[in-house]
Amino acid sequence: MKFTKLKKIMITFVAAATFSTTFAVPTKSFADMEIFEAAAESAISVDYKTGKILYGKDIDTPRGIASMTKILTAYLTLEQIKNGKLTWDERVTISDYAYSLSTDMRLSGVPMEKGASYTIKELYDSALIASANSSAVALAEKVGGSEQKFVDLMREKVKSWGIKDAFLVNASGLNNEYLPENQRYPATKEDDENLMSARDVAIVARHLLEDFPEVLEVTKKTTAPFGEGTASRVDMQTWNWMLKGMSNEYEGVDGLKTGTTEKAGQCFVGTAEKNGWRLITVVLDADNAETDSGARFTVTKEMLDYSFENWKQEVILKKGATFPAAKSFPVRDGKEKQVPLILNEDVTKWIAKGMDTTNYKLVFKAEKKKALVAPVKKDTIAGKVTIDLTEDENGYLEKHNEESYPMATKNGVERDNFFIVAGKHFLEYISSLAN
Repeated sequence: MKFTKLKKIMITFVAAATFSTTFAVPTKSFADMEIFEAAAESAISVDYKTGKILYGKDIDTPRGIASMTKILTAYLTLEQIKNGKLTWDERVTISDYAYSLSTDMRLSGVPMEKGASYTIKELYDSALIASANSSAVALAEKVGGSEQKFVDLMREKVKSWGIKDAFLVNASGLNNEYLPENQRYPATKEDDENLMSARDVAIVARHLLEDFPEVLEVTKKTTAPFGEGTASRVDMQTWNWMLKGMSNEYEGVDGLKTGTTEKAGQCFVGTAEKNGWRLITVVLDADNAETDSGARFTVTKEMLDYSFENWKQEVILKKGATFPAAKSFPVRDGKEKQVPLILNEDVTKWIAKGMDTTNYKLVFKAEKKKALVAPVKKDTIAGKVTIDLTEDENGYLEKHNEESYPMATKNGVERDNFFIVAGKHFLEYISSLAN
């Protein structure tokens, strides 16, 4: 990858009233120079810690997510455990509806005995490892009282995360055609199924890893027993072929969840960690699925390779740096009317190989609406800046993930003489009356 070196800086200064100084620089965008294209309808690669998008293809179009739905079902279950409303050893009696799914050979699952009970832990593990639809439904019925009420909880949760275009109809990810009519979510169609964008699935995965990192202790397993002590005991096998020892093994992969339906195609939300750096990837409807049963893993591997090999974090501006349009800030009642501002910490950004780090857009937002009031101490935070490299159009998973950096006063400013300050305030008062 080669990028033109540009030396001009695009800077926008924003305060209570907006000031702007923009130097438009003709440049070839980073997106234009992208050489990798994921073989899927939608795909995304994200830095787990910051939410920085490293690769994206059609990331905002809602598509079928199939059994990747179960990471949201798992989240709501873990939330109940955390809040003390459920325990891992608590037993759940399997409903006729959940049992019927376990006997449908067209669907992924584990063998269950009619009327039997299983622990929350067994159901949770089997939903994530074996993608057991019956287990997902049993968890939904336990947590929500019914699967339909659980779907309401799912919808509320994703809405609270800022996800607006998700379409959720059940806890398993199955197409409605596999569900009894009386178990379908109200006002949904016979062929409806869960839809989310690649961005939205990544948001769910990030919340899951952030709030419940222990989920990886389950998703990294390639096999585990189900139904211990019953006649139908079975050793579950994972559907994630990228785990250690599997056919598409990739170093560092320890989750998360596959998904497959006729409408959704081959899907996979994955996560991998290398040298302390964790990524989240999402593939929706992988290409070549008709001829390659591991197509989603091939795409994921390519995304992981691309991200790990081409991106790194780098300090692009040092503490103490100054900027032309944010070089000072007004001071009220001080011996000086302005105080110089400097960057109060290093600016570290995700950089792709060959990216020009001298060409960026800076936005400064003041802490105070008008001015600091003297006396002002050195290193007083006057506002924050966001800095975006012009060649990087990928952005962040969520708007609030965007990193900002403090701008502080370079020196202190003493308060002016009492009589001078009083006189200024009196004149301002008279002026306000006149106006």
